[in-house]
Amino acid sequence: MKKTIALILIILMLITACENKPNVPDNNNQDEYSAEDYFPVVENTKYSYQGEGNEFASYTVYIDYISNNRFQTRTNNGGTETIKVYEFKDNQLTELYSRGETYFREDFTNREFQEGSVVLKPPYTGELKQIVTQHGNFDAIEVTTESGNGTITNYYAKDVGLVKSIFKSGTSEVSSTLADVEQNMPLIQTVALYYPDLDGIHLNSVDVQISFNTNDSAKDVIEKTVKDMSVYELFSINTKINELYFNEKDESVYIDLSKNFIEEMNAGAGYESMILQSIANTLGSYYGVENIYLTIDGSLYESGHISMEENEPLKVDYSVVK
Repeated sequence: MKKTIALILIILMLITACENKPNVPDNNNQDEYSAEDYFPVVENTKYSYQGEGNEFASYTVYIDYISNNRFQTRTNNGGTETIKVYEFKDNQLTELYSRGETYFREDFTNREFQEGSVVLKPPYTGELKQIVTQHGNFDAIEVTTESGNGTITNYYAKDVGLVKSIFKSGTSEVSSTLADVEQNMPLIQTVALYYPDLDGIHLNSVDVQISFNTNDSAKDVIEKTVKDMSVYELFSINTKINELYFNEKDESVYIDLSKNFIEEMNAGAGYESMILQSIANTLGSYYGVENIYLTIDGSLYESGHISMEENEPLKVDYSVVK
């Protein structure tokens, strides 16, 4: 229930403002700036917001990926994590995509999207509002949007970005105000790494912290993490993850390994089966899926002990975990 409430709040605070054309007060003309000026994108930066009026109004934002004129953010309000893809185009900022309950790392910036919702579009006219925050005081443009859910007012400061949001619905008011901006801050996540027990019929697990800088891929970070935990012998030193991605259409994960994985495994049929189950459980736990499709250099998995058919997945199975 908490995750559902948290997701709804993120939608209201961060999406509602994009559902309709922003209404900027037209009082006194100000110098015009680009959308990038009011929504700067800085890699390896963590934005923290202090909330009032709801337990999920406080949240943090990371920049996951920056790709040409697009970027992807990750918002965590303690109840859920939501990723968003934005695009700078025609001197305006547009939100192209939003996905809640996304606790794994995946680059969505290069995917195809329908027409998005405008977040910022010059000219920015009207009086600048002074916004007081823990991070400093800012002169900000005010963007107000009304919808059936209520009214949301966002304040954007030049060279800083969003400094405050106020959502009003009836007599209730929820606000989020910028508290801190920390640079050179990687995203830290925890992954459960599964590995075969010495008895050869069970799996054990260990929680491992993994660190992502902006534009780091899950493929590279997970490969390094597994190899660093070499005592558990899931990958040989020469094994490479050629490809690793989440398929949103079938809610499954696809991983392609180099042939070194099989050639250097040196395991009997039973132990090989447990290694494959370890991979399935590790990826299944991290991505929150049930099916893992494994291939070797683009071909079906086939060793001296185990052969997999086309479209046959590895199934996540936690019943074998001690």
